[in-house]
Amino acid sequence: MEKIIGEPKKAFMTGNETVAWACLAAGADIMFGYPITPQNEVMHYWTRLAPKYNRNFLQTEDELSAGFTTCGAVQVGKKAFTATAGPGNVLMQEPFGMAEAMRLPVLSIIQQRGGPSSGTVVYSQQEVTLTTYGGNGEGHRIVYSTASHQEIYDYVIKGFNTAWKYRFPTFILGDGYQAKMREPLEMYDPQDKGIEIIQPYPLIGIPGKIGEDREPQHLCNIYSLEEELYEVVMRVSAEYESISPEIVEFQARNCEDADIIIISHGVVSRAADDAVKILRAQGIKAGYFRPITLRPFPQQQLREVIVQSGAKCLLIAESAYGQLEKLIKQEIYGETVKIENLFMPGVGIIDFDIIKKVKSII
Repeated sequence: MEKIIGEPKKAFMTGNETVAWACLAAGADIMFGYPITPQNEVMHYWTRLAPKYNRNFLQTEDELSAGFTTCGAVQVGKKAFTATAGPGNVLMQEPFGMAEAMRLPVLSIIQQRGGPSSGTVVYSQQEVTLTTYGGNGEGHRIVYSTASHQEIYDYVIKGFNTAWKYRFPTFILGDGYQAKMREPLEMYDPQDKGIEIIQPYPLIGIPGKIGEDREPQHLCNIYSLEEELYEVVMRVSAEYESISPEIVEFQARNCEDADIIIISHGVVSRAADDAVKILRAQGIKAGYFRPITLRPFPQQQLREVIVQSGAKCLLIAESAYGQLEKLIKQEIYGETVKIENLFMPGVGIIDFDIIKKVKSII
């Protein structure tokens, strides 16, 4: 694959610009998109870069079209992606749901914003439920929640590989802060890091006669019989559950003897990490747990941390009103550890907020 970056180099850029460079480094062929804040610059930067590297872009008439054209492009073997936010994410749930049912390797970058559709456009974590379980499917998706520009770069590259390896729609879940702020990161070509890029391949129009040279593809988005739909959903669910242990990612620190474990994701986990260091320095046994994959969720790993630490309490910190908490309660149902929360929807959470909450609990 063509090298884009050359020697690894330090860069100082916005998260949206990072997305565009990462897609280029990953070998993306085309982006389909429609403008919406705070992801607009993904499109802007891509349209500047794409012509220089013989890549393509199409601005569609709306987000529905952007989602469906992405679904169409991957079927003919193009490494296609889209990016959206807020109400655009709502509109794309129909094509995302189709991608789930048809097992299409669609990659989507979601830069979360507050709701409703004309609401806060700078920051929130209010698209967790929508991105993990939106659409009319069963949530057979892979969702990486990034916390830094370096992770945006790393997980966009990884996300393409994940999508094409497992054939499930894959999401990079950022937010308005990550989209707009600048911070340093290292840019690199994947092969220089020993990352083997999975090449796209056509899902339709492939050579050979069905029944003689190859099996049918079964790229079906309509099931007329209840029994047929049942069999498909059960088969896809079994496949999703079988690959989940290979995909799940998380971080855990200082949990071995923790009395209280702070759980967060995305950019809030940066504040949680700092808060744990400060609390530890003050003699308070706080631990840090961060799910990187929100789907599939690191259920077993969190259960083990709770049991092994003997923690008396979990504190869930998020810039939403309980969307991460709902995920966690669903995944660790049956555990008896007390759960507290710090909900600050649409507001940035800093270490002071978490420290204050922890001290009010203990």
